[in-house]
Amino acid sequence: MPDWAIVPPETWTVPFIDWINAIVEVLSNEEILGLFTFKDTTRFMAETIEIPLDFAEGVLISGFKRPWKLPPLPWVMIAGLAAVLGWWIGGWRMALLAGGCFVYFAVFGKWKPSMLTFSLVMVAAPVAGLLGIALGLLAYKRQWFERILTPLLNVMQSMPHFSYLIPVAVFIGVSHKAGAIATILFALPPMARLTLLGLKGVLPEVREAGVMGGCTKHQMLLKVEIPAARNAIMVGVNQVIMQCLAMVVIASFIGAKGLGNDLLFRLQSLRIGQALEIGVAIVLMAITLDRLSQTLAQRQPEHAPNGPWWKRHLYICAALGVVAASIGAALITDWAVKWPRSAAVTTAPLWDGIVDYIQVHFFDALEIVRDGLLLHVLIPVRTAFQWMPWPAVVAITGLAGWVLGGWRLAATVSAFIMFIVLAGFWERALITAYMVAVAVVLCVLIGVPIGIWAARSEWRAKAVQFACDTFQTFPSFIYLIPVIMLFRVGDMAAIAAIVIYATIPAVRYTMFGLRNVPSQIEEAGRTSGCNRFQLLWKVRLPLAFPEIMLGVNQTIMFALFMVIIAAFIGTRDLGQEIFRALTFQDAGKGLVIGLCVAFMGLTADRLINAWATKRRAQFDQSA
Repeated sequence: MPDWAIVPPETWTVPFIDWINAIVEVLSNEEILGLFTFKDTTRFMAETIEIPLDFAEGVLISGFKRPWKLPPLPWVMIAGLAAVLGWWIGGWRMALLAGGCFVYFAVFGKWKPSMLTFSLVMVAAPVAGLLGIALGLLAYKRQWFERILTPLLNVMQSMPHFSYLIPVAVFIGVSHKAGAIATILFALPPMARLTLLGLKGVLPEVREAGVMGGCTKHQMLLKVEIPAARNAIMVGVNQVIMQCLAMVVIASFIGAKGLGNDLLFRLQSLRIGQALEIGVAIVLMAITLDRLSQTLAQRQPEHAPNGPWWKRHLYICAALGVVAASIGAALITDWAVKWPRSAAVTTAPLWDGIVDYIQVHFFDALEIVRDGLLLHVLIPVRTAFQWMPWPAVVAITGLAGWVLGGWRLAATVSAFIMFIVLAGFWERALITAYMVAVAVVLCVLIGVPIGIWAARSEWRAKAVQFACDTFQTFPSFIYLIPVIMLFRVGDMAAIAAIVIYATIPAVRYTMFGLRNVPSQIEEAGRTSGCNRFQLLWKVRLPLAFPEIMLGVNQTIMFALFMVIIAAFIGTRDLGQEIFRALTFQDAGKGLVIGLCVAFMGLTADRLINAWATKRRAQFDQSA
């Protein structure tokens, strides 16, 4: 095999990086109509977003000095109001969750970083939501815009988090407001996509009723179509909030303050106990925001109860009661205003003790597992991947595309792979592919059996669904903490983090596919004399296989996101190159590597989706 087929020569590299950097240079220095540069525009936008950020921080933590000197809200008032909000949205359980979340922040001494993160999410989420809705509406009304927007959203949703940080750092700088801008950009795509999906899913009968009611175009949109698409839009709101929370943690790399910044500092100095405590705060915030937004999305309009004013406005009365009680408590004791640092509860020594215990008593066993897997599995697999000739990969991928979807799919996926080859990152991409491949195999081996087990009864399905929902709310950065505790840094720790993070879709889709097998087909299998194993192996699994493969598709996408973040703990793949690009603020390199990762994910996505579509069509014909 010639060397050029294994490692593309440097002379073949197309200077995508230089081209993008040249564009960045022009945008940074060349004035538009002799008035201002693009960089001036982005910095003005950043200054604008700083206004609501300062206001939110003033309300929650710092207070105001002008025009009047006002203190921040006492923590008991914020916790109480959060409980009332939870009560209004979802009853007393939600009230306990929301109120307890803020009590944890105060009592465990995490109030200031938590409020910084919370304020950033509360500012970034509405902005991202409104921009996403506007884009979705425009795409719904203008088909040409939808044709432009859809592939752009596909690429944006496939790019790793860090690819958003580099251009933001170049055009805005390293600061808290830069983190807010990156968060908005990252959270925008799901809102645009779900708005478009919801509007396109409005039933023709509903539109016809609007026409018969004499609605104008604007009335049709505002009073018929948007209300009818409410469920999809509210799911988009939930996704925006969760994406914001995931990004604000990672945006600490470009100066976003809050829990993410504290967590990054603790991980860099290997203070695992303190890092775990901060991780619990992030997870608690994620679960609370997720549950509140999910319940709000499912909430249907209700008629106000009859009776006196206080009964008709019960939650307003409760909020006013919380405000009055909080002010009274603040006048009596400073503890109600700010929980003293000396009284803060900490569990860090406990976690550090557990880590030390594991290191002392299980060090040899963990080293045997780690070294054994590295020497006998990971290194041979990595070597095999690195010997894969790129012409063969392009040919096999193109052939698969042609068989599954015709020449267009073949040309698309071949072009994706050729971009990686010609961008000059083929060797690094193969290391990324090896880590993702190993992790996905492990995810499938773990996730599919759990999904099969969970699909066998209602209570198992509910329990596993709850666990999946909970784990999926965790920001991806959190998964690095336990693997560093067990395996320190390196490929083994990175793959373990990917497996923990990416197993969820494999479980969820397997369970979904098996539970949606038509009951009459299962009955036909039983009538034919199948026992339980034969029914699973020969009837249910083949029918659920398209959904299981979609779960594998999602697992690959999750693994690609996580492998880039895992570069923080010492890998040598594309993620490490993105970290270098971020360090030197090399926007061209960061975007090109981000596109390489996105194209790897999109290649798998296109092929698996085409296969699943083909398989469903075959099933429908046979049915």
